[in-house]
Amino acid sequence: MSINIKLHKKDLPDDIKLGNVIAVDGEFMGLDVKRDPLCLIQISSGDSDAHIIQLDRSNYNAPNLVRILADQSITKIFHFGRADIAHIKYYLKTDTNNIFDTKIASKLARSYSDNHSLKTLIKEFVNVDVSKQFQSSDFGGELSPAQLKYCANDVIYLHKIHDELIKILERENRIQLYKECIKFLKTRVDLDLASFKDDIWSH
Repeated sequence: MSINIKLHKKDLPDDIKLGNVIAVDGEFMGLDVKRDPLCLIQISSGDSDAHIIQLDRSNYNAPNLVRILADQSITKIFHFGRADIAHIKYYLKTDTNNIFDTKIASKLARSYSDNHSLKTLIKEFVNVDVSKQFQSSDFGGELSPAQLKYCANDVIYLHKIHDELIKILERENRIQLYKECIKFLKTRVDLDLASFKDDIWSH
């Protein structure tokens, strides 16, 4: 697959058209939201494209990006959106609306497996074996071509995975259960931001 990767500084262009279903992922300096800043947001329209926004960490001023993330009419496909959405809320000061999470969907749909990583889902549904070599690398400075390709791989396959997981959820009569679970995601993010990391449902 030929990937069209575009790197944008600070924000998306004013005239960009990405459609009503986009794949979204973020890269940060670590997983502690308040310590480890949000560095990049990558978006794909599902057309073998990857728009990588290198945010201005001095002010996080990205009105075009924020408008798209907040737009209720645009579906945003994440894989394990919990960490991304927490960083987005903390640094970009916006809620992310109309979310589909492929990890939550996979755990409900693919009860035949105990592996729900993005790499596994890409292999199963797209038959591509992607490298996760740069998963733990420095996204805070200049980006190498290998890092850009890694970022692109995190979003360009999500539309296909989204479609296949919905088929299974509907076939197995689990789609309503998924919808009820996803309603809690924003609350789970708020709990994370309030430093409640444990499972509040546990004994």
